[in-house]
Amino acid sequence: MLDRHPKDESTPDRDLIARTASGDGRAFERLVQRHAAAVLRLATVVTDDPASAEDVLQQTFLSAYRNAASFRAEASARTWLLTIARNAAYRLRAKRGREDLMDEPLMTLGLEAGWGSDDPEALAIAAERRDTLTWALQTLSFTDREVLILRDVEGLNGREAAEVLGITGRALKSRLHRARLRLAGALRASTDIDLTDEGGGKR
Repeated sequence: MLDRHPKDESTPDRDLIARTASGDGRAFERLVQRHAAAVLRLATVVTDDPASAEDVLQQTFLSAYRNAASFRAEASARTWLLTIARNAAYRLRAKRGREDLMDEPLMTLGLEAGWGSDDPEALAIAAERRDTLTWALQTLSFTDREVLILRDVEGLNGREAAEVLGITGRALKSRLHRARLRLAGALRASTDIDLTDEGGGKR
């Protein structure tokens, strides 16, 4: 168990990484505590296997420890760590030889999501508070789930999420939009979602 020093709670990530690079074990443990959950969530989504996700978690922080001196301070630590995690997870997927689903045409996705009746993105947002969300996410490809995890769960901004995924900001917007459409389509296929809030008003 880490014997926390009060100042560790407010130390910026970049300082923890700099201290890690100089051999400070306490700083590294604090970095792990802050970001392990986010790394594990992304690893689980990409590998679709709890044991593999744990391997990715260990590989990520081992790599971070070894390469702390190469961290660019202008980037966020979470973006840096999630990029390492994603790369490690993809290597594991490649070894298993798993293939992802082909991209469907955008019109097909829109029709499945309910274009012409309800706003599909509003449908997805409304369903986030429902038990069906976890099931619906599991029906998506891992590439859809990873972009939703990065933007809607971990709260990375568009630039950070694009950096983790290794794509442009424009491509990120397109991928996120498609992922939300697929999520909305999965929810629509499984249950009737009421788009009213608890007060009875439309979102």
